[in-house]
Amino acid sequence: MEGFEKRILYNAAKSYSIQLDVGEDYTLLNPVIALTITDFNMFDQFDKLISRFVLKEKEFLVDYLSNDLELVFVELPKFTKSLAELETLTDKWLYFIKTARKLQTIPETMGAVPQIKKAFEIANQANLDREELEELEKREIYIHAHRNAIKLALRKGRERGIEEGMKEAKLEIAQRLLNVLDEATISQMTGLSLEDIQKLQEG
Repeated sequence: MEGFEKRILYNAAKSYSIQLDVGEDYTLLNPVIALTITDFNMFDQFDKLISRFVLKEKEFLVDYLSNDLELVFVELPKFTKSLAELETLTDKWLYFIKTARKLQTIPETMGAVPQIKKAFEIANQANLDREELEELEKREIYIHAHRNAIKLALRKGRERGIEEGMKEAKLEIAQRLLNVLDEATISQMTGLSLEDIQKLQEG
């Protein structure tokens, strides 16, 4: 444990010191708050969920003149609120961090916070196996390609007619996907025949 505590202090001090290059003024330094979230209890002597440590005079506990360095600890085992008891934004984040692996869908009250919703999507991707990740990537590529195809078709449709413009847009999108996806997947996504795609591959 001692090594862990020293590493936290070292990283905080390092983040503070590397802000300046040689010869720069110390007034340019910005405060550093080192946040550590643990899945175990670090401070059994008190029940506080969030603990904050700053520099103080050892005997009188007077703050140091500059509070530019602060260590903040969040001990997840001490967070016991249920979903119905969540009140603050901090509550919602801590609930998410503690239960993310178990959540199948994000609760409505938490999904209202865009940053938590995004974090949930990232957590879901982290739990996917390789095959699921590849499938997700294909869907994302398709969505992006489909949007581009629509924009391209509308532009070219005004020039050459909608049907011809759409076909040309699909061919252009398929061309861009040749180095990313296999022929069968490109065919399925664009609606082009395998023959059309093979011609693109050849020429």
